[in-house]
Amino acid sequence: MEADRALRLPQVSAMTGLARSTIYALIANGEFPSPFKLSPGTSAWLESDVQTWLRGRVEASRAAAAGAK
Repeated sequence: MEADRALRLPQVSAMTGLARSTIYALIANGEFPSPFKLSPGTSAWLESDVQTWLRGRVEASRAAAAGAK
């Protein structure tokens, strides 16, 4: 099993295509994984959490598109 990587905000933004403000708005609404503290001034996300969120968004989008047909 591969070790989970800690992703910083620029990596999360690149992976999701979302801006910083959108990521934090989704976190505030409980719609995106929360970061954890690596150190007092450094936050990160687990790569697996972000990938799971992305898969969920893709599945929801595809289900909505299938329902609209």
